Amino acid sequence: MNFLAHAWLARRGSDDFLYGNLIADGVKGSDLGDWPDATAVGIRHHRRVDAWVDRHPSVLAARHRAPRAQRRYAAIALDLVWDHFLSRDTAAMAEQQQLVERCYRLLSARSAPARLEHMVPSLVAHDWLRGYADFDFTCRAVAGIGRRLSGPNRLAELVPWLYDDYAALEHDFQRLWPAVHAALESDGRRPA
Repeated sequence: MNFLAHAWLARRGSDDFLYGNLIADGVKGSDLGDWPDATAVGIRHHRRVDAWVDRHPSVLAARHRAPRAQRRYAAIALDLVWDHFLSRDTAAMAEQQQLVERCYRLLSARSAPARLEHMVPSLVAHDWLRGYADFDFTCRAVAGIGRRLSGPNRLAELVPWLYDDYAALEHDFQRLWPAVHAALESDGRRPA
């Protein structure tokens, strides 16, 4: 799951909780004492969702279909692809438009963790959360992340596979998204 999916899963919580979900990938370590309580709960929520998603059979199947040489990087690409399907399927919804604006407001008003400080302004300025609805945009974002990693751009090498496997990936998402909602509901934990 990437920014948009985590925002959807955290949208009913407070702004601090939502913000924690948005910035969690930029926060390292288990000591979250420097964050407001609800933000720390949001960071933990994001991490719990990521761990659950990474073990889901649809995600494991998609990763297994990825080209062997790039398979190690497939999870990163898939996170953005899940946001693509979510954005594509919900782009016209008023609730999504309000959620995106809320995310941009929070990300613009608060300092991002050091690991995200250069990316967050671009995310807001270039409207990434709506841009994900366009698969070409999503694939450019995948390749862009790969440029920030050391060594060959293994994420860019995954882009042809993402296009070729699009229908199967969509099927995977259609199984994953309701399952993650059901898991969070059965968990009984509510947003802060």
